[in-house]
Amino acid sequence: MTDQTAVPHPHPRPPAAPALAPAPARRPVVGIIGNAHDIEGRYSVHAGGVMTSEAVALVAHCMPLIVPTDPRLVSVPELLEHCDGFLLTGGRPNVHPSEYGAEETPAHGSFDRGRDAVSLPLIRACVARGQPFLGICRGFQEVNVAMGGTLHPEIRDLPGRMNHRMPPGGSMEEVFALRHAVRFSEGGVFHRLMGAREVLTNTLHGQGIDRPGPRIVVEGHAPDGTPEAIHVADAPGFTLAVQWHPEWRAGEDPVSRPLFEAFGRACAQWAGAERAARDHEAARPCPAERA
Repeated sequence: MTDQTAVPHPHPRPPAAPALAPAPARRPVVGIIGNAHDIEGRYSVHAGGVMTSEAVALVAHCMPLIVPTDPRLVSVPELLEHCDGFLLTGGRPNVHPSEYGAEETPAHGSFDRGRDAVSLPLIRACVARGQPFLGICRGFQEVNVAMGGTLHPEIRDLPGRMNHRMPPGGSMEEVFALRHAVRFSEGGVFHRLMGAREVLTNTLHGQGIDRPGPRIVVEGHAPDGTPEAIHVADAPGFTLAVQWHPEWRAGEDPVSRPLFEAFGRACAQWAGAERAARDHEAARPCPAERA
């Protein structure tokens, strides 16, 4: 009987390589339109809030990318090509009143003209081509201005209006506390998305919509009549914008979560359609091959 005792092979085979994990699916890229700041009054930065990036990544399931809002550094065509959607954030600087035909006054506060120069044409381009965006606070106001509307510099000065500004001082929980209701139009986009006619939101703004642009549909109002939720009529893509700050605890809040999830789905749909179009174009034979 042959001895089957194991004898080392003179040229042992290397162990099999572990199977490669499948490459993760490419997440849609969301350009976050942030703000310019000076750190200690001398070091200029382009910045966005951490909670905004978290909402984009963890709730909308997209890749957040902060955009330097300076027309010397980026162009609208470049942004449209490299991003699948855009989040127009809030910010302390306001849209310059010259963008909607008004004179600058001390009530208008500070400005970020670089952001104006990037965000306003970007919004109009997105509306035209159906590329999704979500507007928040200043971003909400930018959507209205980009579409031909105007703003009031201090909502609390209007008769019958409440003070919508953030409380002075206090913890983050106090600053972002739910402070008033927003009531939506029956059967509108926001009503269907939230599954409710009325929701509770925070409020941290001084300016607000004065006259809506011709294509702006106001679907949500605060109890004092202040516009709080809008979209662009007959736009082929996602154009929702809100005056409150849904990025605060977006994964937990029953109002914020469906808003960011819907935005993420719109970005994913855009990204998929763009990839399909590129693949189709790449598969087309060149003229020499067709000949």
